[in-house]
Amino acid sequence: MDNVSLITTFFLSGLHETMNYRLALFSFTLLCYCLTLLINVTVIVAIILDKNLHEPMYILLCTFCINALYGTTGFYPKFLWDLLSPVHVISYSGCLVQAYVIYTFACADLSILSVMAYDRYVAICRPLEYHSVMSKQRLIKLVCYSWITPFCIIGTNIFLTSRLKLCSPYITRLFCVNWIIVKLACFPAETTVNNIVAYITIIIYVFHGFFIVWSYMYLIKTCVNSIENRAKFMQTCVPHLTSLLIFLVTILLDIMLIRYGSKDLPQAFRNFTAIEFLVIPPLVNPLIYCFKLSKIRKRIFYVVTIKPT
Repeated sequence: MDNVSLITTFFLSGLHETMNYRLALFSFTLLCYCLTLLINVTVIVAIILDKNLHEPMYILLCTFCINALYGTTGFYPKFLWDLLSPVHVISYSGCLVQAYVIYTFACADLSILSVMAYDRYVAICRPLEYHSVMSKQRLIKLVCYSWITPFCIIGTNIFLTSRLKLCSPYITRLFCVNWIIVKLACFPAETTVNNIVAYITIIIYVFHGFFIVWSYMYLIKTCVNSIENRAKFMQTCVPHLTSLLIFLVTILLDIMLIRYGSKDLPQAFRNFTAIEFLVIPPLVNPLIYCFKLSKIRKRIFYVVTIKPT
């Protein structure tokens, strides 16, 4: 049992320099979390209650919102607790669970976005075949793929991390991150398999990104010469493309800071870039879809018993 960690608790040090503003941060964070819950739950309920919205595009949007609730649940409650606590600690098992939830959330987001891109490609480029291609059975398979694949891939990463013997309990972030836990390993040679699996994971999701780019290049090429297709693109693809850009920008900013960021940067700035992919997309994405998709907007107005103007 040499590879079993003796560390039972991790100390999170990301909040130390911002504790003078913790009540203001707590209030703002709680407001963001409540709004995120409210908006995503409203969209989910609207889609479930309205049979006219039981179409692939809206079912995928519902899955997108459910994933947002899942990911934010892995971050907000612990972060809110830390803002009120003088000591920022998390158990070893709790840290692994949090890392698993946050990583699967991010990967599932990209998987769902790739399925959405495929759905829009079929709807606009192959409209006569849409209902046969995007059948109920295939939709179920695609939704299961967008969930099961990240759970299995990230589960493998977390399992390999759990086998490492760690020599430090200090994590310089606001939440648990798998790659930082791996860096705490006592013997770097033991992390070779972890690094290989991590690179394979990155490659898999880079291919997801390439697939989305290819889909949109083909969509744009198809829509250029058709007024009807341009209207479809503006109505249904722009929200999806906006969600994709928000996701990529927030993720890439965090990666760039990790890889090339200076330690002299303010802690508050580093904290913001670390958590923005957990805060901005889950809050903004459903709003974008609500504003752009008239069926969703009308149904939400009906749910809250407000007549649309």
